Amino acid sequence: MVSIQDDTTRGTRVNSKRRYFSFGESARLAFETLLANKLRSALTVLGVFIAVVVLVMVFSIMYGVDADLRAQLEQYGTNTLFVYKFEPGIQLRQLPQELRMRKPLKYEDAEAIREEAPSVKEVCVELDPTSFVPGTPAFIPTARYNGKEVLAVNFEGVTPSFQTVQNSRMEQGRFLTESENSHRLDVAVIGHDLAETLFPAKDAIGKDLQVTGMTFRIIGVIEKSKGVFLRDNSADKQVFIPYLSYLKHRPQDKENFITALAAEGKKSQATDEITGILRRRRGDGFNKPDSFGISSAEAISNQFRSIMGSIALLTIAVASVGMLVGGVGVMNIMLMSVTERTHEIGVRKAIGARSKDVVRQFLVEAVVLTGTAGIAAVVFCLALIAVLNVALPQVPAAVPGWVIPAAVAAAMSVGLFFGIYPAAKAAKLDPVEALRYE
Repeated sequence: MVSIQDDTTRGTRVNSKRRYFSFGESARLAFETLLANKLRSALTVLGVFIAVVVLVMVFSIMYGVDADLRAQLEQYGTNTLFVYKFEPGIQLRQLPQELRMRKPLKYEDAEAIREEAPSVKEVCVELDPTSFVPGTPAFIPTARYNGKEVLAVNFEGVTPSFQTVQNSRMEQGRFLTESENSHRLDVAVIGHDLAETLFPAKDAIGKDLQVTGMTFRIIGVIEKSKGVFLRDNSADKQVFIPYLSYLKHRPQDKENFITALAAEGKKSQATDEITGILRRRRGDGFNKPDSFGISSAEAISNQFRSIMGSIALLTIAVASVGMLVGGVGVMNIMLMSVTERTHEIGVRKAIGARSKDVVRQFLVEAVVLTGTAGIAAVVFCLALIAVLNVALPQVPAAVPGWVIPAAVAAAMSVGLFFGIYPAAKAAKLDPVEALRYE
């Protein structure tokens, strides 16, 4: 009885080793076939390679941009509300004329919010040269110091509460004060990049900065902001001056942007309170929509993710076409392989190979073919992303951990699916007829 069990166990181990050897042998033969027809194999899986590259690159850029954007928005905190004459956020199309021509928010609107909204801790107002009035000449501020200049700086008038509401941190000096605002003093706080460009080896504090014919004494430098996604010419190149000082120099500008800091856990109540105050002040009828927009960092982030989700679905659809084309190519090449190796299949069957052994052999070859293309595509993408992060830091890219195995698995599944028919055809060959084939 014991010897029978031992024999059974030994037989199981032998069969297991045979199965392992059979799979390893199939993989080895698959690689030999792949290497024997390098050009044909490469052309066959070109569609799979391109599809995997598209998938990995798009998802990597989306992942990197999402993380970068979240880092930027998190600087404001979860209780910050943005208020403008239309919905703040990501605009994918040109705004309708009605929105662009809405009357701007007023400084007095911010004061009303501060006084009448109990769920709002603090409010700040920003005023910049942005204008949507047709025919208005563009104002592009240029900062100069000692022969150096920086074009298209972000020139704004802000109330002193800006630092608290926007969660700005100082790298040097201090922020604007209420006294400087009320006395309309020509002082400025500048961004990190601007200070680094104009004052690379010296302290910027106390220097006189020229901004398109106006002179301001620098009293502070703001820390570099997080994130680099879509960093334009104005990012970290701010020139913030007191709100009333700005009006002294540019009384024609009317575009106010209001930012409100809600009390902890009261963002929803603060939004309702601000909405009620502004609707009343702007004369919005009870049956009319809001003539302004309120958003938050969280809402902008969710909007971005929704857009990215749509792009992801479109990318998957496009990549699926590439996978389909590659799969058809794999099926075609495997059918040719069956025809070319008919005599070999006959010999194998004649010496004892089973139909499932033949099926496994051809399926392994198809999987190895597309899997190799998937691995090559991933390696190519990793190298391309490394170059992209150095050459274009404005578009961050990072490969999520799940993308690499998912991409390789997708490529291998294409080979598995489209290799079934050629493998079944090979397994059905009659050994006698196959041996006669020349």
